[in-house]
Amino acid sequence: MTESDTRLEALRSDIRRFFAEEYPQDLLARLKADETLQREDHLRSQAALASRGWGAPHWPKAHGGPGWSLAERRLFEDEYVRAGAPTVVPMGLIYVAPIIIAFGTAEQQQRWLPDILAGRSFWAQGYSEPHAGSDLAALSTRARRDGDDYIVTGRKTWTSLGFWADWIFCLVRTGEAARGGAGISFLCIEIASPGVTVRPIIAIDGQPHLAEVTFDNVRVPAANLIGEEGQGWSYSKQLLSNERIWYAHIEEKRQALRRVRAILAEQPIADTPEFRRRLGEAEIAVSCLAGFVERALQEGGDSVASLIKILATETAQAITELFLDLVGGLAAPLITERGTNWQSALPDLPDFIVPAVEDYLITRAQSIYGGTNEIQKTIIARSVMAL
Repeated sequence: MTESDTRLEALRSDIRRFFAEEYPQDLLARLKADETLQREDHLRSQAALASRGWGAPHWPKAHGGPGWSLAERRLFEDEYVRAGAPTVVPMGLIYVAPIIIAFGTAEQQQRWLPDILAGRSFWAQGYSEPHAGSDLAALSTRARRDGDDYIVTGRKTWTSLGFWADWIFCLVRTGEAARGGAGISFLCIEIASPGVTVRPIIAIDGQPHLAEVTFDNVRVPAANLIGEEGQGWSYSKQLLSNERIWYAHIEEKRQALRRVRAILAEQPIADTPEFRRRLGEAEIAVSCLAGFVERALQEGGDSVASLIKILATETAQAITELFLDLVGGLAAPLITERGTNWQSALPDLPDFIVPAVEDYLITRAQSIYGGTNEIQKTIIARSVMAL
């Protein structure tokens, strides 16, 4: 065994011990019972990770990251999923924090990064608007400079977990151009500011995952502008690239496919050549996805991130369809009992059925948010034509 292998195995043992002894065990138990975690639960999870120095595996060491290699990061992410810990809420830790690190001032970094890392603040992403979803550059939320402040007016929609947020990072139009990336700036807004209204949006599974955020002449300090005025479109493209790579969730998909095989052994009625073919194709897709992620982390590039986004979301949907086939007619009661407490309302169902249906419903949106798969294909086509 090489020195590198020895170091990785020592880290693996340390991570497993942490999740078995130090991490909040009630969170693991509730997730295993398919309970929905709330805002404070996610913040408590983040705080526990940060207390061990593992709150931001991908951040530079100078800003609180552990200084891990790619191999160490992959190992941690795999063990994190293996432990059954909650999926990281990405808006603060994975989306906006790298932008603050790359383009923010020292004051902004000191102001926001420690709270994100320690689980003391919750962030939302203010990108999509009612008439600017896939065509994000058509956004119309405007920030007018007024002395040391901006006056923000407009509306953002499909804002994930916006009703939990303390802060929202927004793309706003500060220039004269009515459309296009020119004149768009990147502004951080405190949700508690006068004039900010948050309205939850109920998703297809009956849960308020989303929100609409309205800004009615909201006064925002100009010190909350990230980078240069008018350069927000450039920053947003880097953020979206990070977001699309994060979608991969390799180990989660592998674990889900192992679960499919285990259930299949107990449900022989679903064991057909067609089902086996689709299962094999999903396993191959996950292996390909892992290769794309490796390339993206080493080389970067928007087109690779777009490939990851397409493959990750389509594979996630394919996996949930496999689960739904295993569920079959057993899911019929859920049609009339849809709500927030399926498992307790229908206690006689096998334990995999409720999360299988929930995952199927919510995963329908994966090929839409973060830039639709059609938009990703356009990005790839433009990259090819530019060669």
